[in-house]
Amino acid sequence: MLRINLLSGPRNISTALMYSFAQRSDTQVVDEPLYAHYLRVSGALHPGRNEVLAAQENDGRKVLEWMMSDSFDKPVIFFKQMTHHLVNLPLHFLSRCKNILLIRDPVDVLISYAKVIEHPSLADIGIKQSYELFQFLQQNQQQATVLDSAFVLKNPETALKKLCEELGLEFQPSMLHWKAGARAEDGVWAKYWYGNVHQSTGFAPFEKTQSTLPNKLKAVYEEAKPFYDFLYLHSLKA
Repeated sequence: MLRINLLSGPRNISTALMYSFAQRSDTQVVDEPLYAHYLRVSGALHPGRNEVLAAQENDGRKVLEWMMSDSFDKPVIFFKQMTHHLVNLPLHFLSRCKNILLIRDPVDVLISYAKVIEHPSLADIGIKQSYELFQFLQQNQQQATVLDSAFVLKNPETALKKLCEELGLEFQPSMLHWKAGARAEDGVWAKYWYGNVHQSTGFAPFEKTQSTLPNKLKAVYEEAKPFYDFLYLHSLKA
């Protein structure tokens, strides 16, 4: 069984990639299995917090045991994860997975994230955690595939073929499109976060954010940028 961890910060194309992999004939997808664990441990006041805590297992170690079990129906399991959800958890399970670090320019992340959470911190947007995970995986001689969202959106077929090659999978053209609307695998938080992807039938064309970064977010951006720049240098290219 091939287990894939898509490790992303928020306000990226992680849900679209989950929908893409859900189109594969050999793949089962799982939406953010560690979200309730993160909310419990961090105390973060996200929209729908109580719903998430009621809907999911709150003990992250039990979730990891389930993720590594044989409780799945297909040979490929795709876990959509947020990097900051791994708080206070052992990382040894990563050695049993293929790991993708999904990144996005922090300017775009912050402008988007602030529409839902008004004052995001560096910890909220996940890029430092992505950097730390890359270092951990490299130090332990484990695969760390870095994928920039702009690369995917500019040419989805090229990017997905490259990603599948990295994962040891055959590319399936069905990955390029999906039906509009919610999926059965969506977490209960989808109504707060997934509005755009529910309207989509494929990857949206790349558009650079035109908005100016508000002054209140500039300090967080300056903290985030070096981590993003480092990871971008290691990301997949055409």
